[in-house]
Amino acid sequence: MPSYSEMARALGFKAKNAAFKLTQRLVASGYLEKSVGGRLVPSSDFFTVDFSDDEVRAGFGCEGNATGRLQAQALNQLLITRPSKTVFLQVRGDSMVDAGILSGDVAVVETGMQAVHGDVVVAEIDGIHTIKEYRIDRGKPYLAAHDQDRRSMCAKETLNIIGVVRGVVRSYKPSLTGRAKLAKQGALR
Repeated sequence: MPSYSEMARALGFKAKNAAFKLTQRLVASGYLEKSVGGRLVPSSDFFTVDFSDDEVRAGFGCEGNATGRLQAQALNQLLITRPSKTVFLQVRGDSMVDAGILSGDVAVVETGMQAVHGDVVVAEIDGIHTIKEYRIDRGKPYLAAHDQDRRSMCAKETLNIIGVVRGVVRSYKPSLTGRAKLAKQGALR
């Protein structure tokens, strides 16, 4: 956490006492907590967003019985069961487009998991890192792409499963740096 002076400056407060009072209110409401050594750190509630039990229709015949209730839910609680074993990896390439994983997506990967047939995994195969579906045929493991132009990958020497993909996060708005790259390449008009 920044110092009270830094917080006051960043928030436009005239006195650092105002930043102190704000942090006290955040502690009282459960958004900040004291860690070992007395330092303030964000609590799990700090990152929560409203999660509705309403559903959005994506086709005909999808009737729901939503109540409109909202509950606080942190995105990590939806995707992460073991935080100490979870990493986020950005996907590059299009070999998994037919599985709904696109270039630019962020894969939520739980490491140290035993992969089973049908899991989407991040793996190292013969020195190359990739994201594919883990399959077993006649006792022999291989990695299957989900793009009609790609072939499955069988290990010639080594196949190491780094982790199992638990979810994918996608932004529909490119970052400003991404927009600058596209504009520079002439792709953004």
